[in-house]
Amino acid sequence: MNYASNTEVPVERSRAEIETTLRRFGADQFVSGWDSEQAVIGFRCRNRAVRFILPLSNPHDKRFLFTPGGRRRLNDQERLKRWEQACRENWRALSAVIKAKLVAVQAGITQFEQQFLAHIVLNGGETIGEHILPKLDDYKPGQLLIACGKDKSEE
Repeated sequence: MNYASNTEVPVERSRAEIETTLRRFGADQFVSGWDSEQAVIGFRCRNRAVRFILPLSNPHDKRFLFTPGGRRRLNDQERLKRWEQACRENWRALSAVIKAKLVAVQAGITQFEQQFLAHIVLNGGETIGEHILPKLDDYKPGQLLIACGKDKSEE
């Protein structure tokens, strides 16, 4: 079962909730937009530009064409209803993750940059995550660190 699988909260209300939450936690800029494949939320907080890309479900995806067992093809109204539900679920999840990160920062559990690192926008317009993720395939993990912070090879 997906997060917020039974939500009736409209996408527009979730987007507005994100904006309100960001303002409450000190953001001084906010932008949102969408196209057929993705939505974007951007904001500036603590002098950092942050961008979240929310992939949007394709209304022609197989999961919207057939019943869960795949035995019956859904009519247009049923497909639209399922697709809209998936959109509501994704926007509720985005709202929840942004709020949880900001609450953790406010509580002193973590720092803003630690929570939003992958989504911080660099000078060239790409996020740190977009810059780093392609390079992870070249990464060779070392040994796990033990609890006191020493590498086993230092013992």
